[in-house]
Amino acid sequence: MQGDEPIRVAVVTGCHPFDVRAFTRLFRELPGIDAYIQHLDDFVADVGRARDWYQAVVFYHFHQELPDDTAQNPWWRRGVRASLERLGTTEQGIVVLHHGLVAYRGWPFWSEVVGIKERGTGFTPDQEIQVQVVDSQHPITAGVRDWRMVDEVYTIGEPDRPSHVLLATDHPASMRALAWVRHFGRARVFCYQSGHGDPAFSSPGFRQVLLNGIAWVAHVI
Repeated sequence: MQGDEPIRVAVVTGCHPFDVRAFTRLFRELPGIDAYIQHLDDFVADVGRARDWYQAVVFYHFHQELPDDTAQNPWWRRGVRASLERLGTTEQGIVVLHHGLVAYRGWPFWSEVVGIKERGTGFTPDQEIQVQVVDSQHPITAGVRDWRMVDEVYTIGEPDRPSHVLLATDHPASMRALAWVRHFGRARVFCYQSGHGDPAFSSPGFRQVLLNGIAWVAHVI
């Protein structure tokens, strides 16, 4: 990756349990990444005025209730819709990881961010999948070879055009696309279906692709 400074990354969580130690270890061990793991409420409240300071935001949340900024909500949640709808108005990179893809299933805005209209909840845990590199020329997958790992897979719609698929699988319980890129407004977007737990977090292939994906959306590679 280019540059001497680590990439400043917000990692947004909420409404879905996860292996905290393994997830934290993942981001601590990604070279060149300065990650700040936080709940969506903290990202929205932005007490330290850091939201615009991040070069990329990784969404790993699973909120389903549509954002509502009306006064009937607590003050720290009134800005959720406005905060998310700022995405794409700048070049701040967007990564949508695993269950972040199926957050806000009733919100067309989030469907447009990830590039999938039909985002149902079909999932199968603990599957051994063969990960296939579809485009070995893209900066995210350059030098990456096919690999196998155990992870949870989804059966939701495939990404629409002009999304560009980078990784895929032929696993019968999974959608074909595993990773794809697109643009949303001024922002680069990297979507990655994988990433349920430590078997994926510990996979060298998963880590390399996630690292490259963050770097790509942040305009570092």
